Amino acid sequence: MIRITTDLINTVVEQARTSPRLRMNHNFHPELNDPVQRLINALEPWTYIRPHKHTTKEESFVLLCGTVLAVVFNEDGTIREHAILSKASGVLGIEFEENCYHMLTSLETGSAVYEIKEGPFVPHTEGSSAPFSPKEGTTEAKLFLADVFAKLGIALSE
Repeated sequence: MIRITTDLINTVVEQARTSPRLRMNHNFHPELNDPVQRLINALEPWTYIRPHKHTTKEESFVLLCGTVLAVVFNEDGTIREHAILSKASGVLGIEFEENCYHMLTSLETGSAVYEIKEGPFVPHTEGSSAPFSPKEGTTEAKLFLADVFAKLGIALSE
């Protein structure tokens, strides 16, 4: 039996805080080619996961702690819908349908989700990344994220 404990979540959250990408995964699946990918994904504010899509699989997230923003985009880059996962909002999980551009980020330090999707793991490429979004690690990426927050009326300090 695999247990998801407070100590484990706290460890992954601390690793995310000190990561240059402001996020960290803890995989429960033994291999990247496993047919089901299961992991804790700890996210810190201003982490940027480039909007992307999976053409043949759904992706689900269940909140473990903190506050997380989930966004779905139209093909032209406009925001189609969003959800704030938090105890306060009452939204504790979401599922992105296949073939839609989506992203997650954190709105509160110490946030973490349990993620599950069909394997095998396939790294994001230019083909799966949204053409309207900048590459990770660029100045434009932070500006893109700030623009998403502004369009949704979210004030997040840096």
